[in-house]
Amino acid sequence: MCEKERVIFLVGIGMGTEEGMTVQAERCIRSCDCLIGAQRMLESVGSEEGKTRPMLAEYRPAEIVSYAERHKEYRRIGVLLSGDTGFYSGAKKIASEIRDRMKGCTVELIPGISSIVYLAARLETSWEDAALVSLHGKEVDFIQTVDRNRKTFLLLGSAGSGEKVLERLLEYGMDHVTVHAGSRLSYEDEKIVSGRPSDLAPDDLEGLCTLLIENPNPSEQTGPHVGDEAFLRGKVPMTKEEVRAVSIARLRLTENAVVWDVGAGTGSVSVEAARCGNRIRVYAVEKNPEALELIRENRRRFRTDGIRIISGEAPEVLKALDPPTHLFIGGSSGNLKEILSCAIEKNGQVRIVINAISLETVKEAMEAVEEGLLNHPEITQLTVSRSRELGRYHMMTGQNPVYIISSGGNSAERGNT
Repeated sequence: MCEKERVIFLVGIGMGTEEGMTVQAERCIRSCDCLIGAQRMLESVGSEEGKTRPMLAEYRPAEIVSYAERHKEYRRIGVLLSGDTGFYSGAKKIASEIRDRMKGCTVELIPGISSIVYLAARLETSWEDAALVSLHGKEVDFIQTVDRNRKTFLLLGSAGSGEKVLERLLEYGMDHVTVHAGSRLSYEDEKIVSGRPSDLAPDDLEGLCTLLIENPNPSEQTGPHVGDEAFLRGKVPMTKEEVRAVSIARLRLTENAVVWDVGAGTGSVSVEAARCGNRIRVYAVEKNPEALELIRENRRRFRTDGIRIISGEAPEVLKALDPPTHLFIGGSSGNLKEILSCAIEKNGQVRIVINAISLETVKEAMEAVEEGLLNHPEITQLTVSRSRELGRYHMMTGQNPVYIISSGGNSAERGNT
């Protein structure tokens, strides 16, 4: 427990040099009787002439708070953080740890200059109209974001992340974008290089690097839906666009959805699901080699890097996947009930949509209802007719009827019905 007059300051020190630190941060640091932070940050603030004070080289929230708890003699503790405390910073976790364990202790955040603000200034451009993505220490999809925005800032950090960025841009046919890579920003050996992905080397993007990717021709299409003619199809069956539209609507996808698309075929449903949001992750499950290649090509064509391609037969390959929030079944090879059981075992609130063309699949679905795998299903039969020219006339040609069976999901997704 900490006395009320104790204050822990979480101080954003900018890029790391003394010149890049705000006056407010500098004054706060001078007023502290103990400093905590990564070694390079402690070295960057230096020491005041004639004044020595304890410093702890530490960045882990739990250890920082434990140190503060043990040393009650320090009334003003400064925790140094790179960049700005409100931009992909450790400040949030540290503040939460302090408030949970040190009741009555005041926490104060001191903002700093973030790397994107600095790089934008050096490139003489704005950043308020850009998308922001952090790849620091985690796997994040970014191709779809770059495709849809004229400007995208990426924060790198983990080893090899720069090389992966260049590889992914080239894999998705995005050599037309311009990449500005800034490393060691604000230091004497600061380095900023610019060029197309094919012009840059992985070494140009290594370390704590910040990127600005400029796309001169971002995609302007809104909404997830794509016409059938836009997909590569081969000889693989594909869910028609009218059926996809209703099926995607019935899925009621959420911002951070994890979607299993079982029997993905050409990947048309996977593509449209991924296009519903940059943070949606789709597992396209397919056993047909030709279909797997089509999914790869369509993923590349539509730059939907939120799709993970899973080769194999369900339900066996589903066991290793992340729990689904949403399940779409376009083909089950007679394993419908086993697939449903696998998904429900991982998440009892999974939202389920099934497309059934054959009566045998409809029979399986109704057996699943009787066995409690599909609760209170909503069933729609959709029959679509399309026009075709016959001489000077236009005639309607009917497509195969499809049963769209939906079930599950939480009450919020169902509109509390």
